[in-house]
Amino acid sequence: MKKAAAAAWPREACGLLFGEEGVISAFSQVRNLAETPETRFELDPAALFAALRAERGGGARVIGYWHSHPSGSADPSETDAAMAAPDGKLWMILAGNDARCWRAGEEGCHGRFLPVALHMD
Repeated sequence: MKKAAAAAWPREACGLLFGEEGVISAFSQVRNLAETPETRFELDPAALFAALRAERGGGARVIGYWHSHPSGSADPSETDAAMAAPDGKLWMILAGNDARCWRAGEEGCHGRFLPVALHMD
């Protein structure tokens, strides 16, 4: 993810997280279709729908999303909160060498995100 984020700079990189509850086992990069990709991200819906179809067919489970903040912090922005559904999905945010994980819900940062401990092996 860090390499993808660095390669996309100064635009936001984004993608999907796969795994099981509490464990991210894989990720994919997805095209950012936002009109202003320097400050926002919008997952390519075709890639998201393909991943969800694959999951229904026994493939990897989509447990969340990741994106970069090229000029900000690894904390969720107000825009992130406005875009996030309170569905319990993980949101990994990268900013430089910092990466933080959040769970989308009905409380927390901007009324939407609770921090999740991140352990990398």
